[in-house]
Formats: sequence, structure tokens, C-alpha cells
Amino acid sequence: MVEIDRNILVLGVGNILFTDEGVGVRLVERLQAEYDFSENVTLMDGGTLGTRLMDPIMACKYLVVVDAVLGDGAPGSIYRLTGDDLRKSLAFKNSLHQTDLVDTLIYCDILGNRPEAVIVGIEPHDYKTMAVDLSNTIQARMPDLMAAVLAEVAKAGGSCTLKMKE
Repeated sequence: MVEIDRNILVLGVGNILFTDEGVGVRLVERLQAEYDFSENVTLMDGGTLGTRLMDPIMACKYLVVVDAVLGDGAPGSIYRLTGDDLRKSLAFKNSLHQTDLVDTLIYCDILGNRPEAVIVGIEPHDYKTMAVDLSNTIQARMPDLMAAVLAEVAKAGGSCTLKMKE
């Protein structure tokens, strides 16, 4: 049974300066613009903060990380990673956040306060070009990625409603 008062953190990570590597941050921005969430859900742009994210991660009970993932699928493939599969996320050799988030989760575990975590990721089309816009391939998949993240929030006991257009 899902605890209704669970503290859920949706954390978008990545470097927005390298096209699709910033997909996690871009998705969180879109969620903030389009939805109102229940009080037990927090949305956060984690960028490339790495170990500086320990406090918010340790404060939550359920963590949904949104990131670009190299998983051998076609660009735009969506993945759900848990447990040992978490290392597939943040797999970019030149990424500023490559090992930081994995290390942060390990440190939280050592301190005895690692939340249940899932990564909702997407196979990037382009993560090497310096550009702030997502590739057309990833932009086209954003509704599906958003639906996957919203499903994780709902499974964890959170809810959301579309914001009213003015």
C-alpha cells in the first residue's frame, strides 16, 4: 500500500548546455509550467550539482530522477531503472554530473538514509553539440517521458492537475 504522505522528489539532472543531456532539467521545467502537484511532491532542477544534492535527496522518501540514459536503444527510447541499473544513467564520459549522483546515492546509503529511487531516462539523440535546445527527436518524445514520470509520481502516492490556461 502506498503511503499518501510520502515525500516525493522529482529531480531533473543534466547539463542544459549540451543538447539532450539537459533533458531531465527541461522536463522538470515543463512539469512546473504545466502542472500543480500535491503537497507531498517537490520538483527540483538538480542540474549538475552532484553531491550538493544530498540534503534534498536524504529528505525525501521516494526519488524520481529524470536524466539522459545510454541504454543501447534507439534515440528517444524511454527507460525505467532501479537498483544496479541506476549506473546506466549518467553514463556520459564528459558529463559534469557523471559519477556525482551515483556517488551521492551511495553516500546517502552509507549514512542510512537513502530513499527508494527510480530513474526515468531517455536515450539521447545528441549529447555532444553545445546547444541549449533539445534535439527534435527528444522534443517529440517529451510527452511520453512526462507521462512516464507522472506515472511514477502517482505510484508513489503523489498527484497532479493540469494548470488552468489564462
